[in-house]
Amino acid sequence: MPPHFLRLLALGTALTYAGAVTVNQTASTYTFANDRVSFDVVKSNGYIRSLIFDGISVLGTLSGNAGQVYTDFPSNGFALTANSQGEVIQGKNYAGIVLTDNDTATGSLVQRSWFLRDGETGLHSFVRLAYFNDTPKGALGEVRTMFRPNGGPWTTLVTNAEQWAPAPGAEAVANEVQVQDATWYLGLTPSDAYVQQESDYFTKYSFADNQTNKAHGLYGQSSDGIPIGAWWVVNQKDTFFGGPFHVDLMVDGIIYNKQSTSHGGATSPNITNGFDRTFGPQFLYLNRAPNASLHDLLADAEKYADPSWNAEFYDEIAPHVHGYVPSRSRGSFSAKVQVPHGAKDVVAILSANGVHFQDSAADPTAYQYWVTDVHDGVVDIDRVKAGTYRLTVSASGIFGDYVQDNVEIKAGKSTHVRATWVPESAGTELWRIGVPDKTAGEFKNGWERDTTHPRQPSKYRIFWGAWDFPNEFPGGVNFTIGKSDESRDWNYVHWSQYGPTYTRNDTVTNINRWTINFDIDTDTAQRLTTHSVATFTIQLAAAKTTAGNTDADQGAYPSFPINTYVNNETNLLSWTIQPYESSSCGERSAISCYLLTKKFQFPGSWLKEGANQFVLELPHAAPVYVQYDALRLELQ
Repeated sequence: MPPHFLRLLALGTALTYAGAVTVNQTASTYTFANDRVSFDVVKSNGYIRSLIFDGISVLGTLSGNAGQVYTDFPSNGFALTANSQGEVIQGKNYAGIVLTDNDTATGSLVQRSWFLRDGETGLHSFVRLAYFNDTPKGALGEVRTMFRPNGGPWTTLVTNAEQWAPAPGAEAVANEVQVQDATWYLGLTPSDAYVQQESDYFTKYSFADNQTNKAHGLYGQSSDGIPIGAWWVVNQKDTFFGGPFHVDLMVDGIIYNKQSTSHGGATSPNITNGFDRTFGPQFLYLNRAPNASLHDLLADAEKYADPSWNAEFYDEIAPHVHGYVPSRSRGSFSAKVQVPHGAKDVVAILSANGVHFQDSAADPTAYQYWVTDVHDGVVDIDRVKAGTYRLTVSASGIFGDYVQDNVEIKAGKSTHVRATWVPESAGTELWRIGVPDKTAGEFKNGWERDTTHPRQPSKYRIFWGAWDFPNEFPGGVNFTIGKSDESRDWNYVHWSQYGPTYTRNDTVTNINRWTINFDIDTDTAQRLTTHSVATFTIQLAAAKTTAGNTDADQGAYPSFPINTYVNNETNLLSWTIQPYESSSCGERSAISCYLLTKKFQFPGSWLKEGANQFVLELPHAAPVYVQYDALRLELQ
C-alpha cells in the first residue's frame, strides 16, 4: 500500500494502523506506538512526552521543559507559535507526524517531522526552517533538538568511546560552586562518582565533540538490571554547516542534536527572504541488552551512522518531508589524490564552492560531505546532492590544504577527480613548532591526560582554571628549538592574562609575551643576504577576542594584534584578529575552533648566524588569547 496523508479528525480513537505502528489521539496528544516504543506528541507545541521503551520511561517525569524531547531556538532566530498543526502520515510499516508552526506575522515557518517504523527502537527526526519576508532576519544562530530527561535510568554521559563519565550526583550539584558560565567546582563532594573518576570541575563543554561524531548519549540500567542506552545517531550530516572539525555540545544530562550553532566561532547562515532548509534525518535511538557495556551499546548505535542506512525509507517519506533530497537527486564522487610525503590522517571534504569549508554557511543552500579515513589518496563519497562544490584535502603534518573549486556533481552520475597535492613551500624549512593538524592538542594541557583521576580525560576537556599557567610557565613560554619539548614547554593556550580562577584570586598579566629561541648555523647564515626572503607561518587552531562567538564589535578588544618581533628589528610582523574570526575555544574546553592562517615575509637579513629570537606578543592585560596549531620558519 503506498503511503498517504491523513489529517486527524476523531478524538480518543485508533486513527491509523501502519503495519505494527499505531496512532491514537486525545484532545491534547497524539500517541504513536510499535511493539517496543511508544510516545505522545503534544498537540499545542509538538513536544514529545511519555517516551516508553520496553516498558521503561526513558524521559522520566515532566517538570517544566524537562522530561521531553523538543526543538528550540536559543538565538531567537525562529520560534514556535504555541498552535502547532499536526498532520499524520501513514505508510505500510511506519507512521509519522509533520508539525507545522506558520507565523504569518513574521513570515517564519518551522516544521518538525518524526517517524516511527515497525521493528525499530528509535525515532527519525527532521527540522525545516523557512522565512518569507523582505526584512532580513539576521544570523540563524543556535537551533537544537534535545532529548531532555528528568530522572529515568541514566547514570553516565557519553560523548564517544573515549570521552564518558558518570553524571554528577544530586549532592554534588547541591554543593556546586560556579566558576564560569555552565562550569562548576564539585570538589566539595569528594565522594561523588564524577569527582572521583573524572574531575573536580564539571562543564558541559567537557563533553563536546566535532562533527565526525557518530553517536552520543546516555547510558544506564533499568530496574531489571539490564543496561540501556539513548543516543542521537548522526546518520546524515550533509545538512549541517562548518565541516568535520566544527565542535559543539553533545551531552550534559541532555542529549543534543545541534542543527545550527555559533559555538566555537562557527558561522551560521544569514536568514533572508526565501531561506528554506531542512535539517536531517537524524535518529533518536534506544537500545538495551543483558550484560552490555557502555561501549557495546554505543557501538550498536554507531552502526546506524551511515548515510546509506534507511535510504529507501527516506525516499519513501520524501514527499512528506519538504526539502529532503531523495536518492534520485544525488550522485557520487570519487578522487585519486597524490598526497604529500608525510601526510597522515588524510581528510577529504566537499563543501560550499568558493569558500573555506568552515564557512560553508555563507551559502545557505550548501551541503557538506567528507571522508576522514582516506588511504592511498583514494576518496569515495556516495549520496552527494547534485550541485557544485569545493574539494578540500587536509592532512596532519602538512601545512595548508589542497583546494579545488567547481567540482560538479550530477544526479545519478559519478564524478571523478585526479589531483596532485603540492604542499606549500617557501624555501628551506629552518624549524617548526607543533604538528599542523588544525588542533592545539599536541601541546601541554592539550591531549595530555589527567592521570590524577581514573578516567584520565584529556586535560583540554577540563575547565582551564585547573591548570595554573603562571605556575607552569612563570613569565610566559620560553621555548628553544632543538632543546625544548612542545608537549611540556609550549602551552595549548597563549593567554594574554590569566585568572582569577577557583584556586587563584588574582589576575596575572606578565605572560603575554612568548619567546622562541633558535640558532642559525654557518652554512645557512651564508644565505642571509639582502635578496633572501624568510617566511614565518602561523596557523591558529583558535583566537578569542572580546567578541567571543558573536562576531560582534563588542568589548574592549573586539579585535587585537598578534605581534612578532624578530631579533632587534624595529619593524614588527603584525596580524590583527577580527571580531568575525573570534571563537571562545580554550575557555570552553576545546582545542580546535575557528581556524586561521597568516604568512609573513621579511628580509632574510633580519636573521643572523648564531643565536636568534622571536617574541610573540599579545596585548598586555587583555581578555584575549590564541591557540596555536603550528608555526614554521622557512628561508628562500
